[in-house]
Amino acid sequence: MKKAFAYLRVSGKGQVEGDGFPRQLEAVRKYAAANDIKIVKVYREEGVSGTTEWENRPAFAEMMAAMLSDGTRAVLLERLDRAARDLMVQESIISDFKRKGLEVISVSEPDLCSDDPSRVLMRQMMGAFFQYEKSSLVAKLRGARVRMRASTGSCEGRKPYGSRDGELQVISRILALRQAGTAMDTIAEALNVEGVAARRGRRWYGSTVRNVLLREASAA
Repeated sequence: MKKAFAYLRVSGKGQVEGDGFPRQLEAVRKYAAANDIKIVKVYREEGVSGTTEWENRPAFAEMMAAMLSDGTRAVLLERLDRAARDLMVQESIISDFKRKGLEVISVSEPDLCSDDPSRVLMRQMMGAFFQYEKSSLVAKLRGARVRMRASTGSCEGRKPYGSRDGELQVISRILALRQAGTAMDTIAEALNVEGVAARRGRRWYGSTVRNVLLREASAA
């Protein structure tokens, strides 16, 4: 049986508890079951834009490191726009996978990553559409913020973790565990066991811990 990872991504933090992750996972599992593929681990990218290079995506970067070290050489996606909503980023990811001898499979478009010229053309056309769709959405949201600011005088975005009561103590706990050499997934599980809730009462995940650490490093 072929082994593969599953990669799921949502762009906004507000989408983490929505239908995006369950829908993507269901599609990937259905494809894996039909094609004799064993999903050995699921990587969730929470609140990361599809225009971001993979090196700057915590879950994707962790997945790549695992693929290059443990023998799992394939990754399943619901659609190519889960890998990227920017044409250049999409093609860069696919090319990088091929150079490393890895395989990316879009379960909705399973042969789209082949080198056949017609498949390449179709993939790039879809990548350009995803990029246009993303740019249009960003423009609409920007316009909405401008209108809200004009009518109310303010339009604040979501404040980072650490800005609310009690969160600085949690960050200190995370930093102490990490400095002691504790893995990020283990830190997340420790926080869950201790009853420390993430934002809106959510569970902690390794990727959530990593986002907090990255934010603290950039602010240092």
